[in-house]
Amino acid sequence: MTTKPFASSEDLEATDEVLEVLADGVYALTAGGDPTVGAVEGEDFLVCFEARATPYMAEQWLRQLREHSDKPVRYLVLSHYHAVRTLGAAAFDADVIVAHENTRDLIAERGKQDWESEAGRMPRLFTGAETIPGLTWPDVTFHERLTFDLGGNRGDLMLAYCGRGHTEGDIVAWLSRHRILFAGDLVESKAALYTGDAFHRDWSTGTLDRVAQFGAHTLVGGRGEVAKGADAARAAIDQTRQFLDVLQREVGAVHERDGSLKEAFDAAHAALAPHYGQWPIFEHCMPFDVARLWDELDGVERPRIWTAERDREVWHQLQA
Repeated sequence: MTTKPFASSEDLEATDEVLEVLADGVYALTAGGDPTVGAVEGEDFLVCFEARATPYMAEQWLRQLREHSDKPVRYLVLSHYHAVRTLGAAAFDADVIVAHENTRDLIAERGKQDWESEAGRMPRLFTGAETIPGLTWPDVTFHERLTFDLGGNRGDLMLAYCGRGHTEGDIVAWLSRHRILFAGDLVESKAALYTGDAFHRDWSTGTLDRVAQFGAHTLVGGRGEVAKGADAARAAIDQTRQFLDVLQREVGAVHERDGSLKEAFDAAHAALAPHYGQWPIFEHCMPFDVARLWDELDGVERPRIWTAERDREVWHQLQA
């Protein structure tokens, strides 16, 4: 019996990064299946969205951003608790790190295990791991909404909690003046979904409904290309919902007939691969997605903590 290379452990080639200016003072850096980061200029400060996995990797992004703006980072916004989004925070020298209140709780509960898990799954994203000073802790948390006045004529930037989805604490950032939405991993644009810490039913229904209600004309997802135009933004949300719906349908059918976890994985993989299989991180995500959904169907309300050991057990069970 052979298995596919574990997660993204052999994905060691550098990806092509693209810095896009989405509007005056609004930036996104995409890199295929790697996490997207962004920034919004205030009158005399920056709001940065996501921190990357290490300060070293964050500095690569900041060097590109500094070609457009030398304003200091006042706010660093973390969309959720995953290590690839948070552990590079030290590079920003931000005055305030902001996240949802559930994200702070999740860092306390499982941040260390998640760090070890993700570093094993995606070693390339953790280049310069020796620069990580420790877990990243938000200075400010909120429950439903938090709005920043950007100053001058730049309008407001609103952070919003839309409900449980990719994790218990995902937030989005809405720049109403330009109708630009930074959606984090609640929406992916032409990239597969990671749902190993998800609440599938909530995400695919009410949470995505609330994301759609913003009516974005530009949507920056967690991975993949920027969706430009209202139609493209809606398509990215629909693609995300479709992935979740098919996953729930296929795994749910096997669970209902008392089949096995491996049978559920095979059914979901076969159903999703024709549309999503060539998109970034599909093979990486699928075992963890199915394992979490299976737990939900078994009545496990909150995601079990992923550890480096559990990662490999699930991988070898399902990707054989």
